[in-house]
Amino acid sequence: MTDYKTLIDAETWAFIEKTNSYYPPDTIDYTVPQQRAIYDQMCREFFAGYPQGVTAETTAIAAPGNSIPIRVYRNATPDKAAMVLYAHGGGFILGGLDSHDDVCAELCARTGYDVASVDYRLAPEHLHPAAFDDVMDAFEWAAGTYDCPVLLCGDSAGGNLSAAVAHATRGHTKKPAGQVLIYPGLGGDRSRGSYVTHAQAPMLTLRDTEFYLKIRTGGVDRTGDITLYPLSDADFAYLPPTVLITAQCDPLSSDGEAYRDRVVAAGGRAYWFEEPGLMHGYLRARHTVGRARSSFTRIVEAVSTLGNGEWIW
Repeated sequence: MTDYKTLIDAETWAFIEKTNSYYPPDTIDYTVPQQRAIYDQMCREFFAGYPQGVTAETTAIAAPGNSIPIRVYRNATPDKAAMVLYAHGGGFILGGLDSHDDVCAELCARTGYDVASVDYRLAPEHLHPAAFDDVMDAFEWAAGTYDCPVLLCGDSAGGNLSAAVAHATRGHTKKPAGQVLIYPGLGGDRSRGSYVTHAQAPMLTLRDTEFYLKIRTGGVDRTGDITLYPLSDADFAYLPPTVLITAQCDPLSSDGEAYRDRVVAAGGRAYWFEEPGLMHGYLRARHTVGRARSSFTRIVEAVSTLGNGEWIW
């Protein structure tokens, strides 16, 4: 049994307890509409506002048979070296433009890059590959709209979607310039590593991950589907430079290590950092927990560095 009282410090526990007060650990046993209402309220409670100089415009991308809402963040003193396409977390059933609104605004402020957040379709109303298709269409829009390189970035479910798009666009005339994946679920081996050691971690358990996968697919076995499980790809060559930042106390953490190893083995550039003593969902703690604050700075630096076409790891 993992001793989280030792791994997790007091201020992080305070964040966990505050989160649990809004979003109880048994929330996945509620109906999906109830889960969304609880999640949205929690996100509002943690909303930190916009940094000075950042503005946002909500619009939509016209896609085949679909209209995809996006929110574009711009800095008063923009850096046009790159732009960021952001895919939010939420287990493929939760979240949207508002759930990660302040995160995207702060990413824009601290990098200077335009950030476009994608409001992809959610399960169970829209099963896989709907979310993947929407982020793919958003990438096509970004690549065709911006004259600068496009970076992929996302947390949790959004990290999965970003990686899947990176794999699918290797032959694109304007493929992604890099990807920053924050505690992503990439379809790793559930019988080993963090899936076992941290199966009962605070904020996200193995049972939670299995629930989200089942509801995303409608219970259909899609083994080998790269757009669902990027780690199932047989070829990891020619992927963009990749930075993976995971949380130690998270069943998904080993996916970051496995993905790093596959990219490097194929001759690519990838760096994996596991944040000690943090758990899934810590982005909302970036203003109150020292470890989360430091991690968000690492994320910002990774986005900035890749956007400038540099590799420092």
